[in-house]
Amino acid sequence: MHTPTDHDGTSATVTLRGISSMATRLVLADLAQAWQAAGGVPLMIESVGGVDAARRVAAGEAFDLVFLARDALQTLAQQGHVQGDSIVDLVRSPVAVAVPLGAPQPDITSAAALRAAVLAAPRIGVSTGPSGQALQRLFDDWGLGEHVRQRLVVPPPGVPVGSLVASGEVDLGFQQLSELIHIPGIQRVGTLPPELGLVTVFAGAVACRSPHDDSARRVLAFMTSPVADEAKRRQGMEPAR
Repeated sequence: MHTPTDHDGTSATVTLRGISSMATRLVLADLAQAWQAAGGVPLMIESVGGVDAARRVAAGEAFDLVFLARDALQTLAQQGHVQGDSIVDLVRSPVAVAVPLGAPQPDITSAAALRAAVLAAPRIGVSTGPSGQALQRLFDDWGLGEHVRQRLVVPPPGVPVGSLVASGEVDLGFQQLSELIHIPGIQRVGTLPPELGLVTVFAGAVACRSPHDDSARRVLAFMTSPVADEAKRRQGMEPAR
């Protein structure tokens, strides 16, 4: 895909800087490479825990682009850290379930079956990101809040739940599918039942501190174009449009 010439003074000697949560690390790496191969200016995206990413942006650290769950970006826009009119949805990311390699795979084909699997699991892993927060609300709605809290294992931001599943520290792990598909030593049971609606929309935005507004917006246009669809699906996500 041909990328138009930049008009905001950005030259090839300038590198656009982005930050993202870990859930989109691999897909953004693919898209950044494709962007540069198509003639775009250099783009480097640092991936950290989503909580840390939002904190660093809110603290005023200089970035050109920010990639987080849509809700987190909207909060940053309200606080004046990213440009609200630049927010674009990139991917829809389902939450998946994993168990250690060789362990029995629970039935998660319905909400009732998943609830039974949660009840039966001695140790349950969720992330600090949007999926983990949504799951804890779900457990509360099921009346399992106190039961689960006694068994809950939450790794530090940036540490994948899948690594705890692989090491045997967690018996039933929940995380974005994109963060589980490349981890050895685990079995992916599947994604959550559609009836639960636990799909996270990850979006991108231009940071208010960016001196390269036009180039940053071109990156987002590239990442939302059809040429980006294959990379998104390869990493366990669907295009958001």
